[in-house]
Amino acid sequence: MTSSARDILWITVIGGMVLFANLGGPRLWDRDEPRNAGCAMEMLQRGDWITPVFNGQLRTHKPILLYWLMMTAYFLFGDVEFAARFWSAASGLGTALLTYGIGRRLFSRTVGFWAAVILLTTFMFDVAGRAATPDSILIFWMTAAIFFYVFGTFPKSRANSKEQEVPMPVRMFPSWPVAALMYASMGVAVLAKGPVGFILPTAVIGMYLLVLRLPPHPDCDACSRWRRVGTRMLALIRPFAPRHFLSTCWLMRPITALVMVLLVALPWYWAVGVRTDGAWLRGFFWDHNFGRAVQSLEGHHGSIFYYPVALLIGFFPWSVFAAPVTLEVSRQLRRRSNIPAGIILALCWTGVYLGLFSVARTKLPSYITPCYPGVALLVGWFVQRWLRDEITVSPRWFMWAFATLGTIGVIALIAIAVAAQRLLPGAQWLAVIGLVPIITAMLAANAWRRRMASVSAATFAVGATVIMTLVLAVAAQQVDHRRTFDRLLACTHRTDAEPRIGTFGTVEPSWVFYAGHPLDALAIHGSSARSGDTASKLARVQKVPLQKPAIDLHDYLEQGANHYLLTTDAALSKLKQHGVLPTGVTELARTYDFLKKRQLILLGWPEHAAAKLAKKPSSTRR
Repeated sequence: MTSSARDILWITVIGGMVLFANLGGPRLWDRDEPRNAGCAMEMLQRGDWITPVFNGQLRTHKPILLYWLMMTAYFLFGDVEFAARFWSAASGLGTALLTYGIGRRLFSRTVGFWAAVILLTTFMFDVAGRAATPDSILIFWMTAAIFFYVFGTFPKSRANSKEQEVPMPVRMFPSWPVAALMYASMGVAVLAKGPVGFILPTAVIGMYLLVLRLPPHPDCDACSRWRRVGTRMLALIRPFAPRHFLSTCWLMRPITALVMVLLVALPWYWAVGVRTDGAWLRGFFWDHNFGRAVQSLEGHHGSIFYYPVALLIGFFPWSVFAAPVTLEVSRQLRRRSNIPAGIILALCWTGVYLGLFSVARTKLPSYITPCYPGVALLVGWFVQRWLRDEITVSPRWFMWAFATLGTIGVIALIAIAVAAQRLLPGAQWLAVIGLVPIITAMLAANAWRRRMASVSAATFAVGATVIMTLVLAVAAQQVDHRRTFDRLLACTHRTDAEPRIGTFGTVEPSWVFYAGHPLDALAIHGSSARSGDTASKLARVQKVPLQKPAIDLHDYLEQGANHYLLTTDAALSKLKQHGVLPTGVTELARTYDFLKKRQLILLGWPEHAAAKLAKKPSSTRR
């Protein structure tokens, strides 16, 4: 087996363990997962591959790619949690393999391997890879675009080449066929999450070229292209000189970019615009792109320090090396000679995301996850220097890193034990998860003291793999066992195979997904529209409402024994005050809404009344 095949095998094994272990065990987590999975399910049930619909309403939050992939997974595995999450996990593994290829060309096989392993064992990347959301798919196609760029500009590594050599690009920009593949990948990313799929990877490559193509410093005629790069990275204005900026933009083949992105993405955007009379386009581009950039939506805001802190948390446990990695990269840049081009690209990869999203008003930790492959390359380069004993920073930084990991383990052990005692009775044993970082820190530090760098790094990687697997595959399952909302949904099938469920006061996307059909929005003295009106309208035309009309609660329940009301204890008190519940409707089941200070209640007709209503013909029943 060749060294490359062995690397790919290990990456696949680690990725399979972290991303696929118990992937379908926990139920979908509110709110994004059931919205996305439910949208794909409703589209599949309607036989519509164009218009995203969830709970009978037009869903303008995300483009189509995730729903298409989920629909194919439903064909293969059924409409289960594993199917909803399958393509996210597969994309996460694919991103790790792409990172391996990028690292191998930019640096060496060692850097590529460690970058892939590091990426697979970081918290936020694994969360994205195990979630039924478009994030992991977006990361894959953005990374694919940068992979094609590196593939087209850096020479293929030779088996007899020395890994100590610094890879140098053979050209500034790929040839037309490779550039077309690069921009086509961005076009697929546009189908995954909109314009950011094109803008951000283009900005990363563009920033890299702006820095790399700067002419030699006028004060030093003898310096080469690679000298004074550290100074150039700090001089943020110089790369944007009009002539230099425009020439770089033209070098990036803008016509090819426009043609390929439109060729891949435009057909669906045009089709959904026509199908919905432009409603989807207005909702997506205006509300969910421009709106999130200029104002804080849904309370997701933060200061300029939001994303640096989010990166430290999301890149755990490898973020404990943040300080020595930063110092090592800074010293490399200050050398001003023989600086690997990969360092410049990885810094641009990271800096563009942190900079642009720090300016945006709406902030979420997941927004910067696509830069994680770039961060992983920097840490992988650091690990290679660690293994070769080429580190220039003080050895005390390693002890601080291991001590930080051990301290986090102690805090986690205590915090999990206390939280489990209050929220997860009987699952206090989950506190042993805190022992893993403690043991990992002790073993890695001991190997480091004995100057066994490879053993120390491997121990840390094994510990990171175990931590992520325990947290996301085991602990998540224990938390999911405490969610009991599905017991209420099961009660609705006692008299009718196709119950109608209405909600008042609130509705969670998970209720819609696990009910298997849209839920009706009810109101006090609302519209007298019948529950079947919306469904029949959807059957007649291929257009859906932005918001379904509310149905009068009293009339809804009186339509038959197969009509139920799902609400909360607070909302039920409001209904009783108004006296709008039909006489005879009673509480059928009640359960605690986990992690929320409320109870969920199912209302309907008692057994004897339901039997009578089932036999009684009614012109109002569906």
